[in-house]
Amino acid sequence: MAFPQPRPRAPELPRKLWKTLDCGQGAVRAVRFNADGHYCLTCGSDKTLKLWNPLRGTLLRAYSGHGYEVLDAAGSFDNSHLCSGGGDKAVVLWDVASGQVVRKFRGHAGKVNTVQFNEEATVILSGSIDSSIRCWDCRSRRPEPIQKLDEARDGISSVKVSDHEVLAGSVDGRVRRYDLRMGQLFSDYVGSEYSPAVGNRQGRGWVARDTPASPLLPVLWPGPITCTCFSRDGQCILASSLDSTLRLLDKDTGELLGEYTGHKNQEYKLDCCLSERDTHVASCSEDGKVYFWDLVEGALALALPVGPGVVQSLAYHPTEPCLLTAMAGRVQCWREEGFQAEDGAG
Repeated sequence: MAFPQPRPRAPELPRKLWKTLDCGQGAVRAVRFNADGHYCLTCGSDKTLKLWNPLRGTLLRAYSGHGYEVLDAAGSFDNSHLCSGGGDKAVVLWDVASGQVVRKFRGHAGKVNTVQFNEEATVILSGSIDSSIRCWDCRSRRPEPIQKLDEARDGISSVKVSDHEVLAGSVDGRVRRYDLRMGQLFSDYVGSEYSPAVGNRQGRGWVARDTPASPLLPVLWPGPITCTCFSRDGQCILASSLDSTLRLLDKDTGELLGEYTGHKNQEYKLDCCLSERDTHVASCSEDGKVYFWDLVEGALALALPVGPGVVQSLAYHPTEPCLLTAMAGRVQCWREEGFQAEDGAG
């Protein structure tokens, strides 16, 4: 006799403040979960990178070696290495256990906004304001990158990597997806309709896929892309831009599936993401809140008050309703209402 499967648990949002980390790094530029969500990384304006257990609020190790503020970091799949990039134009590979610098890669002409490992952690991809993405071989002693992607016409603000794709957002208003298996580049232009009557950039959002047969219309005004990410199921792309709008795109066709508004993002490079089950869209905001929208309906589900400043960065746990937010020099860990820590991790 087969027993019926239990009904899926309703999606929960992290509403309860669980821990506050006073990072002691100046302003925290970015916060990132590691691959399994047990630890997190904080990037400081004091040139340091720190590794934490966010649920316990404990500092595990600090990493020093950058010459200027650290802007982004990522962990390898096996938690043995870290990579980071910053205002010193360098990409650094770290050994987690010893805290030592393994390699320093130089070649970018401007600050490095974003870094990512590939799936096997053999290559680091870095995006810079010099309009290029560079691929660095972690196993080789060669100082130059193994590949340079320079199709962007302005700075690279975001890079995400899947098993065979590279997703990049740029200040030139385009979301580019490099399919490494097919050797193809797909470029989607995100903009707002320009209204001559009111003389501003407000209006209905547009997404146009670049093809030789369909040149972009001049009515589209570019919205600088601040962050991009894949959905958890790999079928969609989420992109945020400086017109205070997030857009959900079909990865294969470039079709605009949804728009999410209500937050404020007009000046700063802010993070966005999807929840662990792809049920909600989340975004930082310049008004001190994190906003959550229902993915399908597009309705605002929660405006989570974080503090009086700009929520600079956020990270969502890969499998649980757990959120990390960075504001000024602090990182806060948020959990669902019914959360109880195990093994005294509170």
